[in-house]
Amino acid sequence: MDRRQQNIVLFVLGGLSAIGPFAVDMYLPGFSAIGRDLKTTATLVGFTLTSYTLGIAIGMLAAGPILDRYGRKRPITIGMLLYVLTTAGCIFVPSIYLLISLRFFLALGCCVGMVGSNAIVRDLFSGKEIARALSVMMMIFGVAPIIAPAVGGMIVAAAGWRAIFLVLAVIGLLVVIAVRILLPETKDADVSISLRPRDVAKAYVEVMKEHQFVIYASVAGAGSGTLFSYITGSPFVFIDLFGFSARQYGWIFGTNALAIVVAGQINRLLLKRFSPAGILFAITGIQSAIALFLLAGTWMGLIDKFATLALVACYVFCFGFILTNGTALCLQPFSRNAGSASALSGSFLMVTGTVASALVSYLHDGTAFPMTLIMCLSAVSGLILTGTEALRRRKE
Repeated sequence: MDRRQQNIVLFVLGGLSAIGPFAVDMYLPGFSAIGRDLKTTATLVGFTLTSYTLGIAIGMLAAGPILDRYGRKRPITIGMLLYVLTTAGCIFVPSIYLLISLRFFLALGCCVGMVGSNAIVRDLFSGKEIARALSVMMMIFGVAPIIAPAVGGMIVAAAGWRAIFLVLAVIGLLVVIAVRILLPETKDADVSISLRPRDVAKAYVEVMKEHQFVIYASVAGAGSGTLFSYITGSPFVFIDLFGFSARQYGWIFGTNALAIVVAGQINRLLLKRFSPAGILFAITGIQSAIALFLLAGTWMGLIDKFATLALVACYVFCFGFILTNGTALCLQPFSRNAGSASALSGSFLMVTGTVASALVSYLHDGTAFPMTLIMCLSAVSGLILTGTEALRRRKE
């Protein structure tokens, strides 16, 4: 495959990966409007995000073996069609409970593309090239969280929150078309891979026996906790507590998403001199320091809304390094069962994201403290994991 073909494939994979951020980030500015229209609480609106992350976590575990058994393109296409249909259903929901349910099934559909994109990267690349390819994809799919909140804010202001799901359904359909036309099949069907629950469980146990996978999937999972605690808490903190408009929040969120993209490109340069593990250790330390300062400042009332914005931006910037390097390191040992490894890694991300999201919603007390608390706990967890692994390697 020449450079031009690689770029086309990475572009399509970036689009597949962007479906997840679009499904989350575009509707965040509509949280308050959803609550008012469906006559519900901020906590229940927050659970629409929790059900989404739960659906991703469960769906990924099923998607991995399916992608290894039937190849990449067919399962991705079917999953994306499910995403399109359930997203369209969200336009017409009469209650928050139906919206929560549809968000779960929406996630089951889009998670196939999320798992498949990482599996295809592992099919095509190895070693440090995995991290570099993921950094390129981040530049592409990173456009989604940059523009999605701003676009979502404008849609809410102009046409209401339901129109957001119409736009998401159209985007999903365009991605399906791109997959069918532009994405090559990178893995043949393998009938030796069983889909019986017992055999699937055994395959995941084999993946879990790889120490490198467990450590770095957990680090990436802690990174997911840092992101989802921010995503869940920020609409209330910035719009309801700090008084920013939905449109202003969209620009704030988009700026922070741009920080993640920039981090991914800086990571590509750092990989020329440093190992992914070394970068992870340094970045988790920096993120933890920021999180501790943010938590203390919020608790003691020492920082205003603008200082909070600056600290959150620096905190989110670190996530761009954690996701790419953590994912690359945990997938590195696998080839034949890359789909299962990618699925289990993605499930780690979503489980920790679900827990973080649920905790922020559950602890909601009308202040920024629940968000900053879970952000801090997630960051420190990542530092402990990378620090422990660094010490273990020095002893070997």
